[in-house]
Amino acid sequence: MNVYDFDKTIYDGDSTLDFYVFSIKKDLSLLRYFPKQFLGIIFYYLKIISKERYKEFFFSFLKGIDDIDKEIEKFWNKNEVKIKDWYLNQRNKNDIVISASPEWLLKPIINKLGINLIATKVDKKTGELNSLNCYGDEKVKRFKKIFPKEEIENFYSDHFSDTPMSLISKHSWIIKGDKVKYWREE
Repeated sequence: MNVYDFDKTIYDGDSTLDFYVFSIKKDLSLLRYFPKQFLGIIFYYLKIISKERYKEFFFSFLKGIDDIDKEIEKFWNKNEVKIKDWYLNQRNKNDIVISASPEWLLKPIINKLGINLIATKVDKKTGELNSLNCYGDEKVKRFKKIFPKEEIENFYSDHFSDTPMSLISKHSWIIKGDKVKYWREE
């Protein structure tokens, strides 16, 4: 089994930020949530709030989107081309994407790719998190809960914050742009 991070790994960019920019461009009134988002950034960096709470501040803009499912569909119609060719050339139906991005955002493209998904559960109407952020050690916990007996043959990520996943994998690969290199912390 092969497991992949999503953003900057098999997707060229950060899907959450891309969706945010996509949404703002379509509806400038969503900028009314920016003061709350900015406050969340300040509170998070001052260690007043958790990463999960910070994400809730950020996702507050979702309350201003009337038909979220329609907007997600439009987003992927435009951004599907950002799935990297190196991944498409080796894709397998048993692949798993494990990501800190919201499940509702990734699910349509993951379903289209015909693979599996483990991601952060965020209410797409309120922006409230319904799970811990699927990041670092939490990725390992989620993976082992869903696939307790499975072994990871290859793990791919763009960032060493995914070291916990690399430690439970036979082989790990670091992604830099379109280059796939053997994982080694430097």
